[in-house]
Amino acid sequence: MLLVKSKELKSSGKNLLKSVGYFFTPLAILLSPTANAAASITNPTSVLSIFLSLLLIVGIIFSLAYVMRRFNVTPGNSQHLKVVASLSAGARERVMVIQVGEEQHLIGVTAQNINHLSKLDTPIVTQQDNQGGAMFKQKLVQAMAQKMNPSLKESGDDK
Repeated sequence: MLLVKSKELKSSGKNLLKSVGYFFTPLAILLSPTANAAASITNPTSVLSIFLSLLLIVGIIFSLAYVMRRFNVTPGNSQHLKVVASLSAGARERVMVIQVGEEQHLIGVTAQNINHLSKLDTPIVTQQDNQGGAMFKQKLVQAMAQKMNPSLKESGDDK
């Protein structure tokens, strides 16, 4: 009877290793007594491969963080506060025109502070105010429609 129970325990241990192997295949290979040397974690080529993969992933994370910081990828969609114009005045200094509601203000921005320089009496007219963006959008839609269906004639050429 004791012999039967020990055989059951041994067979249940193998089944447990097989069921774990479906979810944790690398762990099952390492725990398996018949693991070959190529799949071993102590193999220098696999350790080097793991290290280089980890180094590549960390490099990608840092490069994406740099790109996001460099090009200011954060969304700035505000209807009440807009940057109308910006000019670099030095390494970390900028002169900017911002629009708050209907008023436009000239400000100086440095690494340490922001200074209000003046309020503009005559607002700067931007391309967006001239509906230039809407015309571009309309022409882009027409061009894409012609690409999709070349048999369509251009509508609105007589404008």
